[in-house]
Amino acid sequence: MTATDNADWWRGATIYQVYPRSFQDSTGDGSGDLAGITARLSHIASLGVDAVWLSPFFKSPMADMGYDVSDYCAVDPMFGTLADFDALIAEAHRLGLKIIIDQVLSHTSDQHPWFVESRKSRDNEKADWFVWADPKPDGAAPNNWLSVFGGPAWEWDSTRRQYYMHNFLAAQPDLNFHNPDVQDALLETVRFWLERGVDGFRLDTVNYYVHDRWLRQNPPLAEAAAGTLSETNPYLYQYHLFDKTQPENLDFLKRFRALLDEFGARASVGEVGDEWRSLQTVAAYTEGGERLHMCYTFDLLGPAFSPAHVRGCVEAFETAVADGWICWAFSNHDVMRHVSRWTATGGDLDATAKFSIALLASLRGSICLYQGEELGLPEAELSQEELRDPYGIRFWPAFKGRDGCRTPMVWEAAKPYGDFSTAKPWLPVPENHLARAADAQNADANSVLHHYRRALAFRREHPALVSGAIAFLDAADDILAFTRSVDGETLLCVFNFSPQPATWPLPANIGAALPLDAPGNGEIGEGEIVLPGFGFSFARLG
Repeated sequence: MTATDNADWWRGATIYQVYPRSFQDSTGDGSGDLAGITARLSHIASLGVDAVWLSPFFKSPMADMGYDVSDYCAVDPMFGTLADFDALIAEAHRLGLKIIIDQVLSHTSDQHPWFVESRKSRDNEKADWFVWADPKPDGAAPNNWLSVFGGPAWEWDSTRRQYYMHNFLAAQPDLNFHNPDVQDALLETVRFWLERGVDGFRLDTVNYYVHDRWLRQNPPLAEAAAGTLSETNPYLYQYHLFDKTQPENLDFLKRFRALLDEFGARASVGEVGDEWRSLQTVAAYTEGGERLHMCYTFDLLGPAFSPAHVRGCVEAFETAVADGWICWAFSNHDVMRHVSRWTATGGDLDATAKFSIALLASLRGSICLYQGEELGLPEAELSQEELRDPYGIRFWPAFKGRDGCRTPMVWEAAKPYGDFSTAKPWLPVPENHLARAADAQNADANSVLHHYRRALAFRREHPALVSGAIAFLDAADDILAFTRSVDGETLLCVFNFSPQPATWPLPANIGAALPLDAPGNGEIGEGEIVLPGFGFSFARLG
């Protein structure tokens, strides 16, 4: 049974993230679109995934690449039409793929009609739909809250003579979730897409929805107060106790889940950005079956790459979250591609890519892939002049932004722009990506692309990897070893994080390790497993 055969299809599912502007251009304007995605769905289906997550395609001024929505129920002309979306849904379902769409509910664009009305006066119908506050007597902002994108989280509006709150760009005002009318309106936009046949939602910045009613000050981190913190972004100098992750959010998530449950087998995955309490937040948001189906955090989306780090993240989740569920990912549209994060200078990108998907496909939880990682695409090196990401532009050169992971997909090595478009793309297509194009890798049985297909097929074939329990085994510094078990089947998974060969002696109490037809490159010997550098091995315990 695959993940798509039952109402709990999301539990243990493999999700493939598409960044629409960079997947496939069907119109020759240099930007990807919905019709382009539809034309390439067969590639996604060939990987053996269960669902496709589409980053925002809603009507937007694109100040933050679509995460600033001006109409929740319309497709931006850049991406096509509602008819194009309906065609995408139909083709995805024909291929056995679920469709998950991004919902950006914490904030809108400053061009959304709701905000345009809200800022007109203090007594109009939508005056309280956003977070407005009076200045301090000296004209300063209401408190010390900061924007993730740099500077204060408050912007002065001369018409209302008040400040409005924005956790991100000033062009992204925060909605006031303390107003029940706001919640009702947002849930109606969710219903709109459910009625069009979507199978689930990825909730952007899900713990940012509700703010503290009393606008209390965030305290500084102890390291910041002591002058020992050296983060590039001042946002990371505070304990964010009051500007996000408020208890009232749980009530809204219950309402959201109740709406999804009206439509049967639907799913939700929340993005939790909580620097020091992410697991507690995941637990609160997913336990009990009445809020979100699952969440993901940034624990495995950073530079740390070691057996201790992976084991620590997984065991911490297993300990903190009783009956909730997590979605693991190594790459997405907000972070440097993992083969670049985890490959030493001059290292073997293919080896890192193959190792990574073997590990990801073995973890307990649902898993999410980001477009292009199945080709082993490294992070693109862009100049300052080529950047489009407001976050990268703001923090250049200490931080180069998120455009390096958002460059176009490469489909055919010999065609201009990798066959992404017939026109110059909105972001460059790096030369070193063309050699990794999908057509070249389809022709090579040893490619990263074929390895992804084998690894995901192996996961689907073994229920222990999809839904089984996980238990870690003691191992040397560079070795990660664990078992996955369900319904009488126990699989042994062993990974060598070092570029040097290594051996792992089988513990006497685990029984015989029986070789499997698996995408591993280690050898099972008498009482030990021999692993090459960045090697991995799977066995059935008998």
